[in-house]
Amino acid sequence: MTIMWVPPTNDEITSLLRKSKTVAIVGASDNPERPVYGVSEWLLDNSHFEIYFVNPRLETLFGHRVYPSIAAIPAWIDIVDVFRKVTDIPTVLDEAIAVKAKSLWLQLGLQDDVSANRAVKNGLQVVQNRCLKVDYNLLMLKH
Repeated sequence: MTIMWVPPTNDEITSLLRKSKTVAIVGASDNPERPVYGVSEWLLDNSHFEIYFVNPRLETLFGHRVYPSIAAIPAWIDIVDVFRKVTDIPTVLDEAIAVKAKSLWLQLGLQDDVSANRAVKNGLQVVQNRCLKVDYNLLMLKH
């Protein structure tokens, strides 16, 4: 039997958000014009998550250290939140699998079913084409 990615229900996403403590934001940016900047700032201010930023070209963001890779983060990562182009997703997934992350979250506009299926086969929960900030606000703060 082939394991295939199936879009999670809101209840499954809520459970993932509740159980998760750490988030690696891959593709972090210090450019306020980029969606990742606003999402990162909002999550720092409004979520229970410990946020880790990943971008090899930055050293700090919002007063927090920025790591060159997921592997460089000195904590176990629950959610790998991806703000990169679709062609970068397989490489990010390789890193997520290597560090034994619990889940892969592809932000709005990002969908890669091949990587999603591979992630599921490797034991990761996968959310695609959804915004972590929007879902956190809707499912965690509005209840």
